[in-house]
Amino acid sequence: MQTKVVLVTGAARRIGAEIARHLHAAGANVAVHYHSSVNDAAELTMELNRQRPDSALALQADLRDLDELPGMIDAVVEQFGRLDGLVNNASTFYPTPVGAINRDQWDDLITTNLGAPLFLSQAAAPALRKANGAIVNIVDIHAKRPLRHHPVYCAAKAGLDMLTRSLARELGPDIRVNGVAPGPIMWPEQGSDEALREQIIAGTALKRRGEPRDVAETVLFLLRDGGYITGQIIAVDGGRSI
Repeated sequence: MQTKVVLVTGAARRIGAEIARHLHAAGANVAVHYHSSVNDAAELTMELNRQRPDSALALQADLRDLDELPGMIDAVVEQFGRLDGLVNNASTFYPTPVGAINRDQWDDLITTNLGAPLFLSQAAAPALRKANGAIVNIVDIHAKRPLRHHPVYCAAKAGLDMLTRSLARELGPDIRVNGVAPGPIMWPEQGSDEALREQIIAGTALKRRGEPRDVAETVLFLLRDGGYITGQIIAVDGGRSI
């Protein structure tokens, strides 16, 4: 990954931050996108730049404003001179029980989980094509296994699953496009029932929760090593999907 440049959305915290750190440790320069987590993004970029000067850039954008997205790509190319990888990690997640779904929830969940990856990929395509680069979308096992009370989120991730395969066909042979579908890696920040957590872990083949590093390592593999892999969704879920 030496000299490579990767933009990671939603990279200030949680799994996104682990992906950014992992790619950086492999030698990549990293653009850290954030929406509102300005302090976390600043701390992460300072951390990475202390390790290797001028190797990390923080970029603020509301991904729901689709008109802003080409400017993000322009900023990365202006800073680093190229773009080799795009990781569409940013996501919104919350329940939308049928009967209480409103238009704002629909717009938010569909745009952040599906629309932003599409329009960012479209904007990034010319730079990625020059570099024979790659896109990795962070999907979800709930793209195929519906989660109770989350129909809009699940529909958006199911769309991202198909978008991954469609973009692989549209952007090949110059750009590879794949996805990672995490299982029980990190629990939602708003909390979840302990009994439900135990039930979810018991439903995996490995009988344990995964770590953010498991996702980051798979993203790195797809960007760096998977030269003949495109249009695939890799489940990093401890076997829950089986």
